[in-house]
Amino acid sequence: MNGAVHYANALLQFTNYPDIIAIGMTGWRDDDTGELHHEIGVWYVSKNNLGAGQKVGEFTDLSFLADKNVDGFLNKIKLLNLPPEELEKIKASKEEEIDTRLSRLNNDIYQNEKGLGESDRVYLVVATVIATLGIPGKLAPLDKKELTSSTEEDLRDGDIIFRKIRNFLRLKAVPETKREMILRSLQNTLWTENINKPVNGESQLKRVFVKVVDDLGEYYKIGLTTDFTGKLFNEMYRWLGFTQDKLNDVVLTPPYVATLLARLARVNKDSYVWDFATGSAGLLVAAMNEMLIDARENIHSPNELQLKEAQIKAEQLLGLEVLSSIYMLAILNMILMGDGSSNILNKDSLADFDGKYGFGKTGEKFPADAFILNPPYSAKGNGMIFVQKALSMMDKGYAAVIIQSSAGTGKATEYNKKILKENTLLASIKMPADLFIGKSSVQTYIYVFQVKIPHNAKQAVKFIDFSNDGYARSNRKKARNNLVDADRAKERYQEVVDLVHFGKGCLNIFTEDEYFEGTIDPDSGEDWNQTRPVDTRPTLEDFKKTVGDYLAWEVSKLLQGRDASEKKQ
Repeated sequence: MNGAVHYANALLQFTNYPDIIAIGMTGWRDDDTGELHHEIGVWYVSKNNLGAGQKVGEFTDLSFLADKNVDGFLNKIKLLNLPPEELEKIKASKEEEIDTRLSRLNNDIYQNEKGLGESDRVYLVVATVIATLGIPGKLAPLDKKELTSSTEEDLRDGDIIFRKIRNFLRLKAVPETKREMILRSLQNTLWTENINKPVNGESQLKRVFVKVVDDLGEYYKIGLTTDFTGKLFNEMYRWLGFTQDKLNDVVLTPPYVATLLARLARVNKDSYVWDFATGSAGLLVAAMNEMLIDARENIHSPNELQLKEAQIKAEQLLGLEVLSSIYMLAILNMILMGDGSSNILNKDSLADFDGKYGFGKTGEKFPADAFILNPPYSAKGNGMIFVQKALSMMDKGYAAVIIQSSAGTGKATEYNKKILKENTLLASIKMPADLFIGKSSVQTYIYVFQVKIPHNAKQAVKFIDFSNDGYARSNRKKARNNLVDADRAKERYQEVVDLVHFGKGCLNIFTEDEYFEGTIDPDSGEDWNQTRPVDTRPTLEDFKKTVGDYLAWEVSKLLQGRDASEKKQ
């Protein structure tokens, strides 16, 4: 390292180059085996950083310099001048802007574009986003100028958008059956006569297309690792015509809670994760981010990393969503995250799913070892029926489920008892009452399980009161940000993960009133939401205080009696 940075500084001093990439390599022979070993380190040295070497990373080969990898390598270097906290601020700012733009777009379409059904609005946004993504060197993004609002057959705006989407899915190698399913869902809207009919020279379809691109285009193309369509869904679900029960069922899990579930389920680069009520795939996006982060931290060959990232997206994630309009949002989410072949299935996980891959490794069992879920609370057992079904199909691993609190106190007794016959409840976490403010008012808990180890009555369960998660929430429509970190929220979420994984020794922010370990009766199914027992036994100090208070009262009464008698005299 010292030599590489030294010579890089010499180049800074004696040439006009302001930025230097220094590559250092060392090697040795194993004395016992005679095998050759090597290490490669890369540093970035810049005048802007006063010649200090900033480590880019360690690699096992030089494939990071190959043509197909060099752009990503250079992009990584560009970000070195931005500390993580600055990157987080930029990301948070962009996500706030996305929320504002989505809200404005939805209000505009709802108020000004008449005749569009609830699902039509969702499908038009999905179609616009896919048509404008493009594939470098293979497929140009659709430009709004290409939509001429023609009435000629095969040249209508809907025809043009449809062809672009079809080519995109084909070039992305999306499996044919999945590709045809997506196209069938979109064509009914894109080919509708009314939205293709020009009025004053412009079709309604083109107007909506332009609005989506102008409002959202700059965000969904910049590579934000966010649950973009989850945000879209959160804005649009109110127009989907759901009853109040269904509104509770389809509420979006906040991204930071989705990440918490993934971490509680111990998701890493080698995990196989499934979700039996996928919604917009927000939980799978969170899991995928955790898997990719772990891969990037532990795989130091760009070629190997590329293969692993592709495997994660294509083979290690599986989601099931029965509602077709929501399913399309899940598909869009995974496409935006750089994937076109993940196993997001439009199936009823309780009635139609056999535990096998739907695409790619068709017919093979999906080897799930991590289960994350926010189920529809109107389902049997408040949704615990999904948990029982999923865990029964797993051979090992962990699960983290956020669910209505009554599931642990009597509404899901039979399912809970079945679950504990084969699995262990590790933790019960009470979530903030206002977690879903503005969307749903249900009190929720997170239950964490270890799979295929029957629950022993002596097993210590970690009970955590997470009512104060550090966030202050509001539901103001015009507010720029309805979520504020008021009290070390990120640290609190990490501490919850540490407490579940490692126990009481990780107590720092939380008090012993908010964390305790106790036991449950595996044959009950109604004792999952415990709070710290209150010790009612009096202490010596309690006794002294009580006696003291009594004597003070007696003295007070005596003095009052004496004063009264003196006044009479």
